[in-house]
This record gives sequence, C-alpha cells and structure tokens, in this order.
Amino acid sequence: MNRGAVRTATWHERLRRGLPREKSDTLLLLGACALVMMPHAWHLPAWASLAAAALLLWRGWITFHGNRMPPRLLLLPVVALLMLGVYGSYGTYLGREAGVCMLVLLLALKLLEMRARRDLFVVTFLSFFVLLTTFFYSQTIASALLASAGVIAILMALMSFQYTGVHPPLRKRLVAASQLFLLAAPLAVVLFVFFPRIQGPLWGMPQDAVRNGTGLSDSMEPGSISELTLSPEIAFRVRFDDAAPPPSALYWRGPVLGRYDGRRWTPLASASPSSRQVLGRGKPVRYQVTLEASGRRSLFALDLPTGPPQLENNPVQIQPDFQLLASQPISQRLRYDAVSSLNYRLQANESAVTLRDWMDLPPGYNPQTHEFATRLRARSANDMELVNAVLQMFREENFRYTLRPPMLGRHAVDEFLFATRAGFCEHYAGAFVVLMRILDIPARVVTGYQGGELNKVDGYLTVRQSDAHAWAEVWLAGRGWVRVDPTAAVAPDRVERNLSAALAPGEFGNFWSLQGPQGPWGTVLRKLRDNRDAIDNAWNQWVLNYTPAKQRGFLQSLGIDNPDWSTLAILVLTLGAAVTALVALPLIRHREKTDPADMLYRRLCEELARQGLPRAAHEGPLAYRKRLQQSGLSPERRLAVLGFLELYETIRYGSPATVDALRRTGYGTPIQQLKNLLIQSR
Repeated sequence: MNRGAVRTATWHERLRRGLPREKSDTLLLLGACALVMMPHAWHLPAWASLAAAALLLWRGWITFHGNRMPPRLLLLPVVALLMLGVYGSYGTYLGREAGVCMLVLLLALKLLEMRARRDLFVVTFLSFFVLLTTFFYSQTIASALLASAGVIAILMALMSFQYTGVHPPLRKRLVAASQLFLLAAPLAVVLFVFFPRIQGPLWGMPQDAVRNGTGLSDSMEPGSISELTLSPEIAFRVRFDDAAPPPSALYWRGPVLGRYDGRRWTPLASASPSSRQVLGRGKPVRYQVTLEASGRRSLFALDLPTGPPQLENNPVQIQPDFQLLASQPISQRLRYDAVSSLNYRLQANESAVTLRDWMDLPPGYNPQTHEFATRLRARSANDMELVNAVLQMFREENFRYTLRPPMLGRHAVDEFLFATRAGFCEHYAGAFVVLMRILDIPARVVTGYQGGELNKVDGYLTVRQSDAHAWAEVWLAGRGWVRVDPTAAVAPDRVERNLSAALAPGEFGNFWSLQGPQGPWGTVLRKLRDNRDAIDNAWNQWVLNYTPAKQRGFLQSLGIDNPDWSTLAILVLTLGAAVTALVALPLIRHREKTDPADMLYRRLCEELARQGLPRAAHEGPLAYRKRLQQSGLSPERRLAVLGFLELYETIRYGSPATVDALRRTGYGTPIQQLKNLLIQSR
C-alpha cells in the first residue's frame, strides 16, 4: 500500500473514531469563519479570495494533524505580502473596498495566531464585524438569511468552547444557538422600528454608494439600448391607485435628447426658454414609483407628468422638455408619488426661436437621406402627411426589428434606411428624428421605458432594464409636441405586448429569463418568479425603505408628533426593557430548579478538580469516595470530604426514614450539615 493510501486510511480512521473535543471545536469555528467570509468571494479580488481560502485550509490542516502553530516570524512576511496586495489592487488602505478586503484577510490570519482564550473572543467579534460588512454590497432577503446563518454558526462555535462538562451533540448546540438568536429577535425589531433613522445610505459612505451609473444612460447611440435590454434587473416598480393603463399607454419618460453629432444623441446643452402650457384631458393617473438606485439624476414618470414629485433632501425639477431631474444622483432606492396625464396637448404655442433648437443637424452627414427628404416633401401637403409617410415606409417596406443589427459607419442613417434596414428602437427613433429635422419639422428623441409586467401576486407593475425603449416627439402646428413611436410601425407587438413577442424566435438565445420557456413549465416558472419578486418587493418596501420619513409617519400614527432624538431614546429604552422582560421572565419562571444538595456536591467537585482530583464523568459519589480514600489530602480534609460524600449519598439515595433520622440528630437540617462539611473540606 502506497503512502497516499495509508494517509487516506488514517484520516478515515480518525474521522470514524471521532476527533478530540478541542480539534472538533476549532474546526467548527473555522467552518463558521468560512461561512462569514463566503459572501465576500464575489466582490473581492480573486487573489484575496484564494488567499483567504488557503489560510483557512492551512489552519484546518494544522488542527486536524495536531501540528504546532506557525511562528510569528513566518506570519509577518505573509501579512506584509497580503497588505501589499491590497494596496496594489485598490491603491489605498482607506475606503470601503480596501477596508473590507483587509478585514477578511486579517480574520483568516488571526486564526493562525490563536494561542490563548482571549484570541478566541477576538476571532469571534471580528467575525461579527466581517459579517456586518456583507450589507455594504447586498441587502436582499438572501443576504439577510445568509447573515442569520452566519450569526448562528458563530454563536454555536463560541458556545462549544464554553462547555466545561459533557459536550452536547452538534445538533443540540445548533438548537441552543438558534434559540439564543431567536430570543434576541424581538429586541432587534424594537431597535429597527424605533431607533432614530439617519438620512442617506446606512451601509456605506457617500462616495461608495453608486460610483458608476447603471441602467438607462442620458445619451444614445446605435447599440446602447439593445445591450441594456438583455438585462433582467429591475429598474423600478409601480403601484397604481386605480387600474393600470393598457400596455400601449405605458411610456415611462426619461432623458430627452436633442443634440446629434452624426452618431450620438445627447441632451441639449442650453435650450431656449419653453412654455409650460399643457392641456390635459381626461382623468389623471395617480401612482407610486419605487425606483432602484442608478447613480444618475433621472426619475421616470408615465408620459406626461403633471408636476415634479417630492423627495426629502433631494429636490426634483421638471425640465422644459418635461424630463424629471433630481438635484443629486439617485444613490439609494427611493419611493415617490406621481401624477400623469395620458391625453394631453403639450406646448402648442411654442415660438420659432425655441423650436429652432430641435431642428439642428451636423453638416456633411447622410446625403441620401437629404435627397430622399426632398422627394418626400414634394409628395406631401403638410407635416402630418410627412410623418405618416415615413411610418408607412417603416411598416410596408423590408425593415426588420432585431437585437443584432449590422454595424453602421459614418453615414449611419443612410446605411440604416437604404442598406441594412435592420435595427432596434434606437435605430428607428434616431433615424426618424433626423429625417423629420431634414424635413424642417422640429423633432427630438425621448428615452425611457415602455411597458412592464404586472405581478398578479402583489399588484405591482415591474419595469425591468429589458423594457428600455426610445421613441420620438415631433412638433405639429396646432397640436404641439406629439409622441411618435417608429418601432410600433415595424414591430407593433413590442408596444402592444412585450419585447420577446416582437423579436424573431431564438433572438434571445438561451437567455430565457426575458423570453421565458413556453408550455406548462413556463407557467410554473413565471408563477415562481412572480412570488419571488413579490417577496423581494415587500422586503424593499417595508424593510429597506424604512426611511426617516416613514419612521416619522409611523410615530405620528401612534400619536407622537414631532419626535426628536430624546423622545426616541426614551421610547427605545422603555420598549426594549419591556420586550426583554417579556422574553426573560418566562425563562426564569420555567428554568430547572437545582437541588441544594446537588449544588453543594457540584461545588465540592469543582474545588477538588482545581486541586488535581477531578471526578470522572462515569463516577458516582460512591466510586469517587472510594478513590479519594487513597488521595494525598490531609487527614482532616480527607475526613471532611469523605463525610460529605457519605452524607450526600444518604440524602440523595437513602430512604425517607434515614433522612428523617438525620434531621433529629440535633446538628441542623441535612443541607446545613452538608454546608458545614463543605466548609471543613477547604
């Protein structure tokens, strides 16, 4: 048999016999630390995750084989090398990312330096701190459940080191740690609800909130939106006060783009003052939006918002083009109420000076489109006929709606209209606006989202990044700005139903999270997704969105007007004490009552154990007394100890008549006699 086989057989034999208690407790602590560090593996540099795993395996190997801990002279170069790696990856030792990386590595290193009981507590509290940092990156229900599992694992490892007598099985320790965790839950709820909230992101510093903008950009070029539509991430959720409008009316207005450089659309740098004239018709639509953090200033509202929503500490302005812009980037999830009009007439009295801003084009681009516009103008009597003529061309000629259009060169609109004829919404909206401007019709590109999926579980409309869309607005005399969606002419299913219905089969490939599988399994999976989204939304609404404003509103509903820090502190202390009492009193009332004789017997055993005469786990008082007869105790102490043990045997195991006889001896009650003998044995 080779050495590897012998070594494997030895390992199996050790596991079969069971590890010594100290080794098993240490391995349990290593497992708890691994569970704590595991969520960081996805955002730490790969070398840091591998280094932490290697250090844990090194410590486990040392524990399993009973080897000596590495000397500090060996650990110091390792620490220095890892700290250099942190600086090389982040360029600093300050900030969230570098700080979390150092904490994870230092926790793994500290496990290789555990030489005293104090080190155990350092590792335990450092584990709690590392566990807390996971909320810098994710605050979902899954993260909370994983953190709860980490807390229970740490408590279980800590409790394992505290047992001095019989070591309970792992399952009982797990139950005890879970019960301890649940006992603290009511107090945690009180602190969550009533502890003074702070404004801004709790889990991070302002510069760490959202460093790079995500989601819909404030510019557009070919391919920018089609790439975004492959993302299933949620952009925002909407809850309507009344029934939701039909899908064809769900245009969520975002950045409005008016400057074109031949390829890229961006907002106008400075537009002439516009009128605010809006004539709304019909009943306005009222709804509430829960917007995910994006790092950008844009807010989204159903076309057309009647006014800016109100945000605490982040005022919102409605621009002349009716885009909603916050004063500060959206660095955390927020919720706002909005009102929109679906039937309106917008800025019908605009001046020629203002409209000129929406007609500029860069010179020297798209000559074929200019020639086509000249011919088209000769055949049309007014602007509305020109708009319909272009839409008819998109509808009847061989244009194709696809996520994978060919690359376009310098004259992008020419190539799209007369060569490739394949594109996504940004291609159609951009080409349409260019063509309108060549025809002397004021036009602009509007980006945002179109549609959404109504979750039947909680009634929220979920708008994902895959719903990103671009359309156009043209200004017509007597009507003002009118929405025109060229995509609807090419792929009407995109507006009437959803994106997957408008694309050719297989356009998404294996990315079924947007298109979804068909048949019975597809229905089951969509129901599961709806339930998951509903749970996530409830978590976001009631836990993550528990802002200072919501806390203030809740307290006011309880009759506490204008709550300040002192009021909240008194409330937290009062309710915290009440909850603690409600949890503790039943435990105190139903705790096991220790027999006085057993308590004195245990005290004697502890004192003898400190003197090098411990009682074995299998020894009863009779066997223990017989062994102590040959001990090295002084004659006086030996006599008191043996008398104590003999009296204890009589009290615990003697007949009632014998115990009654002890009471009539005149030396006090049996318990008092035990106390006297215990004092004499010291």
